Amino acid sequence: MTSALIHVNGLKAALPLRADLEAAGIQVLGIATERAKLLQEVVRHAPDVVICDEPAPDDGLFRTTLSIALTAPCPVIVFTGDPDAAYIARAVESGIHAYEVQGYGANRLRSLIHLAQARFRHEQEQRNALQDVTSRFEERGLVERAKGILMRARQVSEDEAFQVLRTASMHTNQRLGQVAQQIIHSARFAEDVNRCGQLRMLSQRLVKLYGLQLAGVHSAQNAQHVQESVQRIDANLAHLKKSLSQATYGDLLGQVVQTWTRLKPVLQGAQASQASAVALTDELAEQLLQGAERLTSQLESAGLAPPLRVLNMAGRQRMLSQRFAKYAVLGMLGDSALTERCEAGMAESKAAFEQALTYLNGIPLSTPDIHSALQAAGLGWLTMVSFAKEVGHQAGAQRLAGLQSLATASEDLLEVFEHLSAHYERSMQVLAGT
Repeated sequence: MTSALIHVNGLKAALPLRADLEAAGIQVLGIATERAKLLQEVVRHAPDVVICDEPAPDDGLFRTTLSIALTAPCPVIVFTGDPDAAYIARAVESGIHAYEVQGYGANRLRSLIHLAQARFRHEQEQRNALQDVTSRFEERGLVERAKGILMRARQVSEDEAFQVLRTASMHTNQRLGQVAQQIIHSARFAEDVNRCGQLRMLSQRLVKLYGLQLAGVHSAQNAQHVQESVQRIDANLAHLKKSLSQATYGDLLGQVVQTWTRLKPVLQGAQASQASAVALTDELAEQLLQGAERLTSQLESAGLAPPLRVLNMAGRQRMLSQRFAKYAVLGMLGDSALTERCEAGMAESKAAFEQALTYLNGIPLSTPDIHSALQAAGLGWLTMVSFAKEVGHQAGAQRLAGLQSLATASEDLLEVFEHLSAHYERSMQVLAGT
């Protein structure tokens, strides 16, 4: 049996309408006499049709019927005595499916209800068809973006990228658009995690390079590395300001920017003779490291993709390699207290690096490129540690040469981990979030 909810301006006026509806075999669920509560009553009763007896409709009626169309869609019939054509147009725009002027006739109630229901169904079908077309159009856009990511990341053709998407879609039993959305989402988080990880590494690299200058290693290459590191931090911060949500990450990113604003002039303005600036430089670099670490951890968690942890760990290896080299260099510059602190820092960095390297070698997230890079990383690490041990027993020109060898080894190892992080960032497991 078809059910109806009646809305009238007064209970008395509803009595004939209610009786006529019941006589026509329509179940009346209730009578709403307050327009302000009509939407609430529609939600509560969920009728098959809403029938309004409004001798003098106004803007309030049309606002109410539009609210019903948006919140609890159902067929709406309005009986009125007002023939104003403007109101008839408003009725069509406001979710009213039958707008009967000069009241109703009891013998036409059922046909009017059937008409309103048919129009409502047609309207819903059109809306669903439009949503389907819109969804397919949006999905096509997502697929195109995901193909572009895969083409750049994996160096494949457009057809090959599409085949990768189709295969992932079948294996995960998801729509193509869902897989594409995951790849876009993961790629964005992967890039942000990688860039934040670079900030951690660059904080340590800059202090290492500064220490080399103080130790007398004034190679043009070191000066170039300093300039490059400063530019990379500026570029990464600019990217993250645009990429990250200000509401979600603005405070964390702001702390990093504030620390960098203090550290940057110290690095650029200090001279090699200013050994007293080492403590301030390292202190600010540690603050930059901790701020970037907090931001990276939050991004990894927000990404909701386990492989982001691997990307974060590989990125952290870059930082640990530079941190170890930094302590090895600074240990040559100061008194026994600084030397003791640097030895402790080297031991801590070494233990963390080797533990993470063992983990990365043991996980299944691997490709031939990743496997080769991990092997190169292991050899590069052993080479750098060997130079660090040797330089501690050297003096004069021999120590200077040893520091340069240590610097070169640390930069070579950094390059390996830069490539490794890029391989992880482009891997299908990271991109697909699986």
